[in-house]
Amino acid sequence: MRTLLRSFSKHQTLVSARSILRYFSSTVFRRSRSRSPSMDPVPQFDPSEPSAPVSYPITDLEDLESRSYFKSFHYPFNRASVELPPGSVAAPERPRILVCHDMAGGYLDDKWIQGGSNEGSYAIWHWYLIDVFVYFSHNLVTVPPPCWTNAAHKHGVKVLGTFITEWEKGRAICDKLLSTKESARMYAERLTELAASLGFDGWLINMEVNLDAGQIPYLKEFVTHLSQTMHSSVPGSLVIWYDSVTINGDLSWQDQLNDKNKPFFDLCDGIFVNYTWQEDYPKLSAAVAGDRKFDVYMGVDVFGRNTYGGGQWNTNVALDVLKKDDVSAAIFAPGWVYETKQPPDFQTAQNRWWGLVEKSWGLVQFYPKVLPFYSNFDQGHGYHFSVDGRQISNNPWCNISLQGFQPILDNSGNSGTNTIKVLVNFEEASYSGGANIIFKGNLGKKTSFMTRLFQGELPLGDLPVFISYSVNSKPGSLLGLSLKFISEGNNETSFLLASSDTDQFADEFDKVIMPHEAENLKNDVVPKAPGWIIQESSILMKDQTLTEIRILCYKPKHQLEDNESAQDTSDYYASLGHITIRRSSQNPIFPSANSWVVNGQNISWSSGSQGTKTLSIKIVWSLVGRDDKLFSGYNIYVDKVKSNVDGAPEKIGETQYLGVARVKAFYVTKLVVPAGISSLRFIIQVCGADGTCQTVDSSPTLLLAVQD
Repeated sequence: MRTLLRSFSKHQTLVSARSILRYFSSTVFRRSRSRSPSMDPVPQFDPSEPSAPVSYPITDLEDLESRSYFKSFHYPFNRASVELPPGSVAAPERPRILVCHDMAGGYLDDKWIQGGSNEGSYAIWHWYLIDVFVYFSHNLVTVPPPCWTNAAHKHGVKVLGTFITEWEKGRAICDKLLSTKESARMYAERLTELAASLGFDGWLINMEVNLDAGQIPYLKEFVTHLSQTMHSSVPGSLVIWYDSVTINGDLSWQDQLNDKNKPFFDLCDGIFVNYTWQEDYPKLSAAVAGDRKFDVYMGVDVFGRNTYGGGQWNTNVALDVLKKDDVSAAIFAPGWVYETKQPPDFQTAQNRWWGLVEKSWGLVQFYPKVLPFYSNFDQGHGYHFSVDGRQISNNPWCNISLQGFQPILDNSGNSGTNTIKVLVNFEEASYSGGANIIFKGNLGKKTSFMTRLFQGELPLGDLPVFISYSVNSKPGSLLGLSLKFISEGNNETSFLLASSDTDQFADEFDKVIMPHEAENLKNDVVPKAPGWIIQESSILMKDQTLTEIRILCYKPKHQLEDNESAQDTSDYYASLGHITIRRSSQNPIFPSANSWVVNGQNISWSSGSQGTKTLSIKIVWSLVGRDDKLFSGYNIYVDKVKSNVDGAPEKIGETQYLGVARVKAFYVTKLVVPAGISSLRFIIQVCGADGTCQTVDSSPTLLLAVQD
């Protein structure tokens, strides 16, 4: 608080002390719009009653103690479905980046577990620059929405919730929490149970109240027991202490690791140091931490309030100091880019801002690491939604759970004369999900352009891998896939997969392969994916590691020859819809429809105008006799059926897409059923981790008669 009050004096702001206290309420994560909990709107809903699945915090110690969250209708939907990859469990022995997400109180578009309708909602897609993601709000227990855990885990990033006490209510909570050793241990166990059951990786502990000296032993017991139970329940989990309360019980931010907060640091996995540090504090903190210097996360406020370097577009100034001093960084509120509407638009500004982080810190996550590897480059929002090249919805949507592996785009080329732009596009029809990567511009004369897509650490062993990718391009715009491998002896080998005119690159790559076009697309009377061409190939690289995937944009050889004496001004335009790498060229064999048990629960009908009815229903399904971990999600559809004059069922209209489920349950909210419909057939389309989906006709279904 002291450093922030000094800020007011510096700027000669004439406000009362009371106004200052209110303005800088809650935690040192001070926001100009932060308010005390009594001023914040509280969602008015009964979590035990069926409704559209949402994520929500726990606001009272009594609810935490009673385990009421597990009795909620929403609990099964809040469980993350993507596990942290095995290679990401151990904390890396290097400086790390923790990102703390604080956005207008939290639980905005991201609270809608089955997705919302805001195509412009906030998301993070630069996961390759993050080690730990914290979901933060000013509620007692901030439970991360599963969409964040799913997206982060996919990329190898750990996710933490937040436990915070603040204001008078926070002091009363601490009086109960820290009343006895047994109480401290019990609440620690409740937090561990939440994280382990919901599938996230730990907690940020933020005690923002003054404590009595007699409560400190119980606070230490709380931190110790929480760390121990988390470690035993969730391997690789983290408990991070926030630099607030000192060992004497004073609410006094130290801005460094020292003898006043180190006793708490010694009991857990790290400390998030308050962001008002001075230039020499990181080095001093590293000295105090000793061989645990990477567990010191120095705070950097992107909004720039008293933070070293000023944050905002100078955030890299602080990051450079931290990297030099060999400690970790805690970046707070990167949503500044979105909240302040940085020009020219969110996509451009977001990429530019995270580009500063990459330039300062470099990549911290690498993928692909395991097979199968599949990405459709989806950021978790869009204007339409496609499956295998067919657009099944033209409604705007958002759902961070649906993010694909995110490309690492850098727009660096192998020629100084090209003007190719590379960006994720949401406007055009996608091959899968709601986005493609497009390459557009002008290649110039006798030039090509190559840009980074992924940087990986994928050991291939002694079996071949199958690679497929979808391309949609204008005539004369060719697109190839460049792969780089490294052997145990550090010898590099480069491959190029390109559909035509490959001889011009014979000297640039160790091997050039011409993939073949997928037959099932090429020969369909009605093309499965209009405009899209699926290229397929297999590669055998024994005992090699795939380290890099790049895209090559180039012209046909004849076009180069035709323009040998003149500068070519033709436009270049190509789209990449997806990429898949897996062990077998055969599509996975999905379980038959009758291998699934599908039930309807919480069925509710109501009557509307002109004979219509409205249905809400929870659909649940389970697989008999097989492991369902091979499946990454489920597309949900409904057919509306009526009985014709012969009494036989007849489908009315097109199959309607309802949404995507990441758990084996989906809640249909207020589905309008026209008059004359006799039954509804709900379809659960099973999708594999390699991006393939079961055909709709062979998918499990639930037939429900319309209530009279």
